[in-house]
Amino acid sequence: MLPYDFPQLCHSFQQASAPFLNDGGLPFANVLSAAAIERAFGEEHVDFGGNTNEAVFTPPVVLWAFLSQVLESDKACRAAVQRILAMRVASGQQPCSSDTAAYCRGRAKLPASVLKHLTLETGSNLDALIPEDWLWHGKHVEIVDGTTLTMPDTAANQEAFPQLNTQEEGAGFPIIRMVVLMSLATGSLLDMAFGPYEGKKTGETALLRKLLVNVRPGTILLADRYYCNYWLVAMAQALGLDVVFRMHQLRDFDFRRGQRLGEDDHVVRWMRPQRPEWMDKATYAKMPLTLTMRELRFHIDNSACRTEEITIATTLSDATIYAKEAVADLYHDRWHVEPDIFALKQSLGMDHLRCKTPFMIEKELWVHLLGYNLIRKTGCQAAQLGEVHPRAVSFTATKQLLNAIRVQMTQARAPERTAQGLLLLRELAKARVGNRPDRCEPRLVKRRPKQYKHLRKPRAEAQAELKRKKVA
Repeated sequence: MLPYDFPQLCHSFQQASAPFLNDGGLPFANVLSAAAIERAFGEEHVDFGGNTNEAVFTPPVVLWAFLSQVLESDKACRAAVQRILAMRVASGQQPCSSDTAAYCRGRAKLPASVLKHLTLETGSNLDALIPEDWLWHGKHVEIVDGTTLTMPDTAANQEAFPQLNTQEEGAGFPIIRMVVLMSLATGSLLDMAFGPYEGKKTGETALLRKLLVNVRPGTILLADRYYCNYWLVAMAQALGLDVVFRMHQLRDFDFRRGQRLGEDDHVVRWMRPQRPEWMDKATYAKMPLTLTMRELRFHIDNSACRTEEITIATTLSDATIYAKEAVADLYHDRWHVEPDIFALKQSLGMDHLRCKTPFMIEKELWVHLLGYNLIRKTGCQAAQLGEVHPRAVSFTATKQLLNAIRVQMTQARAPERTAQGLLLLRELAKARVGNRPDRCEPRLVKRRPKQYKHLRKPRAEAQAELKRKKVA
């Protein structure tokens, strides 16, 4: 393990994690301890060289600044270096250079595997430590959904993550498809897979198949109709998982057949379909010939909803334990993944990434997800002290608090951080999410931003054309 116990001029990992209220004496303090961060860096043998008293951009400092880029609206590397400079001056240290070269080299040396490890450890540890009353019928529920991200239009990014084939060459952005597993209880990210938007084995179901093996047995997977297919259900059952999926629109069902459990509620057998192209013969032979599935249908009277009737397919076949109304309410909670992804893409600005190479794009992805999980962890700390559900605590308010106390907590000593953290978390618990059940809003904006026509050709060609017109 590397010696990261630096003198005052350099940060320790304890200081780097201090802004996220990780000190002992606070709830969920062991979700991601400084020792765990140091161990992860040591196992990957992360060494920037020059770890002396005069070193500025050490691994803890670079991690601290990289996370600050996630939380702040100004994500420029220059802004991150200025934060380091300001913190050093506030601590009575000599200011560092405002040049970004050394910091950018430090970011490049942070292994994506370390950032991924810390992200997943934070999510899994948090989900494992939550109280029983935050669970659904004593079970952990993970919500599945997919989304897309764009990035700068560079040759390297276009090669790894090509733009949509419907766009003119040079007129679109490289695009990533991403599938996430979110905790229903805490909103934390438990796993993620990503790849190009188009091509073989790049669809959302293909990405989800990569994640299933890491889901703990006994978990319930909650997803919309896109994921409701025979193969995903069979794979989930083989791994000891349950599913609650909305019925796919192409699957036929008839509530007059099967074992009747109640009105619009029955158990039926699904027959194994023909082998799909992506599946090899050996895997197909291992697939069960039938699946025992419970199908239930419920009607929605609320005019705010876009649909009046929903049919669900689930492996929770015991109606005495899992009543029809309870399963319907659980599927209604699937909506939580939408604001979770919104928080990632809009509140944290991950909708359009900034790095210019796939090598750095992967790091940028994982550090955003790590910052997201640390925000969710802080929200859970406030919820525990305030005796409320974690989803009742505002994500935006939590991010604002962490931004406000970053330098203060980095400089404070451990006993002071614990005492101040308790006070801050109790106040944060009062920042509640508005109670807006079945909110209905038109997808329109009142304020009209300045609109420009879409670029239909490479920017260089458009610039050359403007110059030619000017000369003419």
